[in-house]
Amino acid sequence: MNPLAELRGECQTLLEAALEKSYPGTELPESKYSLPPNPEMGELSSPACFQLARVLRQSPMKIAEVLAENIPTDKSNLIKGAEAVSGYVNFHVDPELYNGLVLESIISLDKEYGFLKAEKPERVMVEHTSANPISPIHIGNARNSIIGDSLASLQEKRGHEVIIHFLVNDMGRQVAMTTYGWKLLGKPKPEGEAELWIGTIYASFNVINELNRLQTVLKEAEDNGRVYEASEAQEEIDEYNIAAEALRERYPGLYDKLAEVLATIEDPSAEMVALNTRYENNNSETVAEVRTTVRYCLDGFETSLGEIGIMFDSFDFESDLVWASAAEAVLEKLVASGYVINDMGAKILDCDKIAKDLGLKERWGLHPEHEIPRLVLVRSDGTTLYTLRDMAYTIDKFTHADRVINVIGMEQTLAQLQLRIALAAIGEMKMGDNQIHYAYEFVKLPGVKMSGRLGRYVTLNEVLRKAVELAREEVETRNPGLPEEEKDEISHMVGYGAVKYTLLSVDPMKQVTFDWKKALNFETNSAPFIQYSHARTCNILKRSEERPQPGYGELTAIKERELVNLLAQFPETFERAAEELQPSNLTAYANTLADKFNSFYATQSVLKAETKGLMGARLNVVNATRITLRNVLDILGIDAPERM
Repeated sequence: MNPLAELRGECQTLLEAALEKSYPGTELPESKYSLPPNPEMGELSSPACFQLARVLRQSPMKIAEVLAENIPTDKSNLIKGAEAVSGYVNFHVDPELYNGLVLESIISLDKEYGFLKAEKPERVMVEHTSANPISPIHIGNARNSIIGDSLASLQEKRGHEVIIHFLVNDMGRQVAMTTYGWKLLGKPKPEGEAELWIGTIYASFNVINELNRLQTVLKEAEDNGRVYEASEAQEEIDEYNIAAEALRERYPGLYDKLAEVLATIEDPSAEMVALNTRYENNNSETVAEVRTTVRYCLDGFETSLGEIGIMFDSFDFESDLVWASAAEAVLEKLVASGYVINDMGAKILDCDKIAKDLGLKERWGLHPEHEIPRLVLVRSDGTTLYTLRDMAYTIDKFTHADRVINVIGMEQTLAQLQLRIALAAIGEMKMGDNQIHYAYEFVKLPGVKMSGRLGRYVTLNEVLRKAVELAREEVETRNPGLPEEEKDEISHMVGYGAVKYTLLSVDPMKQVTFDWKKALNFETNSAPFIQYSHARTCNILKRSEERPQPGYGELTAIKERELVNLLAQFPETFERAAEELQPSNLTAYANTLADKFNSFYATQSVLKAETKGLMGARLNVVNATRITLRNVLDILGIDAPERM
């Protein structure tokens, strides 16, 4: 499963033996092996001599020379020699044995290669997307979905039992507005893309409401000679009118019909509040109406995300927590903890005091001088805040999981920390320890300003359609002779892969600026580049008419050795990505592997190799690269086409 670890183990054993022979009684310090900058300098390098220099009172170079001379290579399966280089001990492998170990391991393990399993498998819940069910998935929250899906895949490949949840925020004004608008339209069935249709109802209702309000403001300002106020109101009216025209174009008739009906309602806002109150009180008729509207949008989410292979095990409704009085139960526990302050009728949690008393700053790696703001639990009017419901939901999640990963925007960093602190305050320290906020920044499309209230967004479906269209142009250029059906299939693989890779390859704490040229670049650092490299490996293997017995000892060229060394690194690259929750480590690895493979292929003849043994060995290098590229892409949720 891990050829590099096997090599490292042999190096460690040989180094310990050499140290005992050279400096009896000296203990080998714990130090990490590194990869030399060039394979000609060896496959692994130990810096132990720099630590031993303080104990032995000799220069690192002198110690390295003595140890290298005493390395018992005759007792090794993989090492043929060692040398001292600038104070390091560098180990050189036996190419026949080491290349064989790496390549045969990859080929025999196939789809399991690289996926090192955790020593103690856990139940892991990943909660992601959780977009408001009143507008479509757009390119911004699609980053959440794609990151969440890759994290779930990483954990599953690591051997954990993974469940994927979506919290449906079905309470509040926006959902009530959308449901009321749908009722006024006569409770129609969705047209076209359900999530976009629902988003259009929400945005239309909001725009109509705001235009009515602004017209009143404008008239009052004009009547009273408030020129500046009138000018501001007119500017807003103009903006809303532009939004109204766009909404009319999207679903002809919907906006005007809603405007016509709303004009007959004396106080639409009061009607929305009444609907929301009935829903909070679990009125059966209203529950059916709200859940129908929300379900239309969720069905749209499932269709859009399902198109790129993203699915959920459970949709959890916030309203269920409200009806179960789960938040009230949490509030009682918090009050009993002694950390809740009463301030003019409001109930406030003293988060910083909890953190100090329970040692949470040190425990969770927070700055000791950083003061954590207090958290309002209940307003002075007696209404509770969303955070209490989130605490109740978290407690419920831990009945299904040992560890919870919440993929939520970085703007929620404080709220997520306060949530963990509250859990610790009521004695649920283990939950606080095992709740992870996976924060991420937003996506920027140059020249586009999105607004759900105005119905302005670049939907995921729009982005996917454009990506497939651009990918189709590339496929036509590169392989015009393919059957039309195959061109379509490849275009979807490449287009979808380009979008996913772009959103995964940037560090989550950095904003993504979506660039079409970069996303669909076939030359470097993109999904199409990696997919094209995979297709190239498949093509080489298809063209090979024979598979001679490999002579692994003949793989001595720098490009070959670099590629084999990189292939051996995949298991530990995967392990780090899974433990550190960093899919971007895998996108970087895949890009480097594709680059190294193309360099190898450009300089080393495979099918016309000098000897049959070399041809067999190089074919296995190609096959091992194919398997590893496919396995990396699989974790990222990206298809690996065999032709492009």
